[in-house]
Amino acid sequence: MSIKAHPPHELHIPVLLEATLDLLDPKKGESYLDLTAGYGGHAEAFLDRTGMQTSATLVDRDDFAIGRLSRFSINGVNLMHTDFVSAAQALIEQGKKFDIVLVDLGVSSPQLDQGERGFSFKHGGPLDMRMDRRQEMTAEKLVNTTTVKELTRIIKDYGEEPAGNARRIAKAIADARPLETTEELAELIKQTIYVGRSKIHPATRTFQAIRIAVNSELDQVKQLLPLLPQLLNVGGRVGVISFHSLEDRLVKQYFAEQSESGYEAELKILTKKPIDGATKDVHNPRARSAKLRAAVKI
Repeated sequence: MSIKAHPPHELHIPVLLEATLDLLDPKKGESYLDLTAGYGGHAEAFLDRTGMQTSATLVDRDDFAIGRLSRFSINGVNLMHTDFVSAAQALIEQGKKFDIVLVDLGVSSPQLDQGERGFSFKHGGPLDMRMDRRQEMTAEKLVNTTTVKELTRIIKDYGEEPAGNARRIAKAIADARPLETTEELAELIKQTIYVGRSKIHPATRTFQAIRIAVNSELDQVKQLLPLLPQLLNVGGRVGVISFHSLEDRLVKQYFAEQSESGYEAELKILTKKPIDGATKDVHNPRARSAKLRAAVKI
């Protein structure tokens, strides 16, 4: 059964969709788990191929996304409004296994486009950045209460900002407190560091760093990766799409550890090198930094 999509303006274009379908090769009758279902772009294409809505589970921690995913539930798809680690643990406890598992990391285009979510300096709004709006930690709380030392570490490690710039930005934030809006923070950073002729806005790395910290994104990925084999049937495939080097490095290392485990290995790598969105999805601007890695359960 095909599931009717929302009009294109309500959805973002799924990143590396064709490459993901080719690599994970969904077949009729196979079960599907999407741990970061977002607005359902990947899910719709995969479920059209499998025809097994009642054997599918879609997960997201964003209430706005869950609202958009509700269109799948009328066809028997299981929806889970939680983070992907909690979902994975719950499904494992229930003894659930799947033929295909997809993880599309990072922030979605609709989240970036909604100024009130506070993810982007391109759209004015409050310093929020929560993927799950039920949690207490926000970007505003983080920038206004974190020590200069810890802010420096976050900006340097998660934003990959040079150490000198990270210290200057952290000190400038502390001196300017309280900060309440994305515009205030972006302008402060712009006035604090010099980026020469770079086309990248000076605040880009800091916003990425704060978002990662607010949502514990890297910790979530670290916790999820060892759970993936337990979610797969033998012969089941898993695909992970990442959007920055910190995420991709974790996925690469985990898959490499699997390939070096000999008889104890649970996964066989399907991608010796990641599929690059900049070359395989050239018409989708959001795919420029995307990398897809995949493996199969053995």
